[in-house]
Order: sequence, then C-alpha cells, then structure tokens
Amino acid sequence: MPDLNLLITLDALLAEGSVARAAQRLGLSPSAMSRALARLRETTGDPLLVRAGRGLVPTPRAMELREQVGRLVQDAHVVLRPAHALDMARVERTFTLRASEEFVEHIGPALLARIAQDAPGVRLRFVNKTDKDSALLRHARVDLDTGVVDADASPELLTQALFRDRLVGVVRSGHPLSTGEIVAERYAAGQHVYVSRHGRDSGQIDDALQSQGLTRQISTIVTGFFSAIALARHTDLIASVPERYIAHQREGLHSFELPLSLPAFTVAMLWHPRLDADLAHRWLRGCLREVCAPQQVQSPLP
Repeated sequence: MPDLNLLITLDALLAEGSVARAAQRLGLSPSAMSRALARLRETTGDPLLVRAGRGLVPTPRAMELREQVGRLVQDAHVVLRPAHALDMARVERTFTLRASEEFVEHIGPALLARIAQDAPGVRLRFVNKTDKDSALLRHARVDLDTGVVDADASPELLTQALFRDRLVGVVRSGHPLSTGEIVAERYAAGQHVYVSRHGRDSGQIDDALQSQGLTRQISTIVTGFFSAIALARHTDLIASVPERYIAHQREGLHSFELPLSLPAFTVAMLWHPRLDADLAHRWLRGCLREVCAPQQVQSPLP
C-alpha cells in the first residue's frame, strides 16, 4: 500500500519549491524532509525537484502533478474535518490573495484588522495583479483573486461581487477644469494621463469620445491609478480613475463626473471551485465581503 502521507509532503514541496521551507511548513526537520523527497522520487520514478543555482525547480512530471496533488490534499482536509464548525482562532494558515496595489492600499488595512479579530494565526500574502490570467487560481498558487470580471472570464471559476464603482475625472485644484461646466469637447481638449496594465494605449474612454467624433491627447501612460492621481495632483494632466481611489485623498484635487456615457463596473472576488467548501476559505471570503461593503460609489461629486 502506498504511503498517502507522501501526498501531503509532495504538496508542500511543490508549493514551496524548497526542502527547508516545506519542512518548516509541515513541522519537520530539513533532514526528514530530504528523506521524504528521496522516498517520493523512488515512488514516482521521477526526480520531481532538481537543483538550479541555489534553488530547486520542478520537473515536467512535477508540474503535471501540482494541481492534482493540491486538489487531493485540499479534498482530504475537507473530508477529515468536521463540516459544521471551525475555530478560526486556532487556525494557522497563509492565504495568497491577488490584487492590484491600489486595492491592497485601499482595502488591505481594514481586511487585516478584520482577520486579526478572529484568526490571529492567519496570514495574508498579497500578489500584485498585472493580468487577468486565471492559471494561478487553477494551479493553486493563488487562493483568492480580485478585479473586474470580464464576460469572457473562465467559466470554471466562482465569482461574487464586492462593490460597484465608476470612473471619474481628476485634476489638481486650480486646474482650468476645476471650474465651469465639463463637456466632452472641453474634457478631450486637455492633456491626459492614461492607466494601462496590459500594454494598450487607449480604452473605453477613447471609444466613447470617438463615437462623438472626438479624440483626447494622451501624453503620459502609467501602470497604476495612484500614479495617475499623483501626476494629476502636481501637473496639468487629467486623470480618469475609479472613484473609490480618491475617496480619502481629495486634498489638492478636484474631481468631476466624466461627460461621457460610461457604465459603472463591478469589482468581484474569484476563486477555484476546489476551495468553495473549505471552511477557512469561506470565512476569508466573508471577511472580504464585510470590509468591502461600505466601498460604494459616492454621488454627487463635489
């Protein structure tokens, strides 16, 4: 009979990519973990992890096994744990949450405070979101993702809305657009800073302007909304950003409704179905919903 404990060992090794870190994760000594790796290599007939420089990298066989092993271990935890109760005060676990830097700065402090109330042993690892690829969720490298869900998002993922938001215009106090009526022609005539994380140099605002026969001048491109806000505060550039990102930093800024018909958008959390019944993960989703609940679009703008 195979030693099923080796599955837990293999899951830790593939997740950590390090004998020392895997040993620490499972409460074993490095020598015991090394012996377990030797047994895994003998059992599977594959080296699984090979040295590359100072670290270890998985073999193709290990990459094939990663998702399957992770799912088996997660399922085993669910099967062997009472489904009706979980004392989060006794849970020691690290969750990996993928989000933009702006989301972390805006929501992170409240989420960490909420988690500390019930589960001081729970730790969050934030991973910067630079694309909408669902592979990290599918391969168990991310536990929870956040962002605007596109219509073509992977159907295998589960989603739940967190809050709705909208784009608004932002300029420095004293900017010409800080007074008077803002119409599309006047808005388009200024110099703009555009936020692009995916290499594009235009977006839905430009499409909306083009439908009116207008084109805006994008003189600067940045990868984050907070960078755009900072530039708008200290230059004559016009930034168009989610309203929630300026809710608590209006000093030196003037915000206005965009003179365009743009729909509001929904920010959601996404997770893989294998974690749906996981009680600790379910608790984390509840915490995120709770801290995001007050984050609604505020209207009217000053």
